Amino acid sequence: MKYRIAGWASAGVLIAAFWAIYFAGASKNSPIEPIVYTLAGLTQPIVLVIRHFRVPFYWVLLANTVTYTLVGLIVETLRQKLNNSKRPNSLA
Repeated sequence: MKYRIAGWASAGVLIAAFWAIYFAGASKNSPIEPIVYTLAGLTQPIVLVIRHFRVPFYWVLLANTVTYTLVGLIVETLRQKLNNSKRPNSLA
């Protein structure tokens, strides 16, 4: 389970890095701008919280990593509980 949670944390880092690279070179006059900002907000929850002021990249990276780690912990715990409940009880 540790490796799966580390995978979730890695996904958070990669997503934050992707958006940083994308927005560094993106044109502000693109017609799909609202869709892109919506996707960025959904995949980086800190963007929804701190929309009105600038935050350094490393804080966004840290927040995204922590968020994805917590989501991964919840998902993997639920997955493990559901898998254990589907197994037949060998004591019966």
